[in-house]
Amino acid sequence: MNVFIAGGTGAIGIPLIRQLIAAGHQVTASTRSEANTAAIRALGATPAIVDALDADALRRAVVAAHPTHVVHQLTALPKGGPRSARDLEATNRLRIDGTRNLIAAATAAGARRIIGGSFALIGASGPNVPKEVRPAAEAVRSMESQILDASRSGAIEGVVLRYGLFYGPEAASTVEMIAMAKRRMLPVVRGDNSLLPCIHVDDAAGATIAAMEHAPAGSTYDIVDDQAVSFSDIVRALAEASGAPRPIAVPSWLPRLIAPYMARMIALRLPLSNARAGAELGWRPRYPTMREGLRQAVPHAA
Repeated sequence: MNVFIAGGTGAIGIPLIRQLIAAGHQVTASTRSEANTAAIRALGATPAIVDALDADALRRAVVAAHPTHVVHQLTALPKGGPRSARDLEATNRLRIDGTRNLIAAATAAGARRIIGGSFALIGASGPNVPKEVRPAAEAVRSMESQILDASRSGAIEGVVLRYGLFYGPEAASTVEMIAMAKRRMLPVVRGDNSLLPCIHVDDAAGATIAAMEHAPAGSTYDIVDDQAVSFSDIVRALAEASGAPRPIAVPSWLPRLIAPYMARMIALRLPLSNARAGAELGWRPRYPTMREGLRQAVPHAA
């Protein structure tokens, strides 16, 4: 395959480039910053400096790469992850306007398939999404529907992957949460009954490649671990794997008071399944649970 990754230096972009290159594929990865080009080249890929919101520039970059497959991993999130709905605004625009530009560029380049990286906590949450996250939910729905509509029209084969919460050595959020856990700044929540789907970044990359090769056009998959976990389970697993002190416990009203956006997101219950991805893509996560994946991630992140 000749793959163009739009957004090649994010949490999943780096492991995706690494796995594609190891499998013998040709890769062009886009970035908005000249500073990222050396890292892309070091992985064996070709960098393309382009802003996905510049439709003409993106078209030229994608056409020049002559890809058979295009992967949409465009985000503009803070390094440690979003802490408020405002932190999602730039990514919302990429998921609406950036998606439109990328589909047009991919079709102009004659690409056969486009894979859209979506977000399970928003894409699969339906009417349960918190009020302040509704603009982000609308952006995710726009991205997914644009890709699937293009597939239905015959313009290009489109597949949507709804990833769980990323964790792993390339995930800045994992590094930050481990640092917080070591300072006992990451509490568990009393009475926590959330169910959050997670996925190791290496497993997410593997599922993306499997979708490029095997997914039926127009399909959507949940790319998640075997077992959803509560936010408090995540905190305990991080503390245990990193040798951090036992986390403190706080009442459920305290996160809602201090960080209402985060509190609502981590309280969601989304017991998603990877069974369809396993059956149709022949994909299984190397790390079936976050606890197992953290044993690999923490030595890199600590």
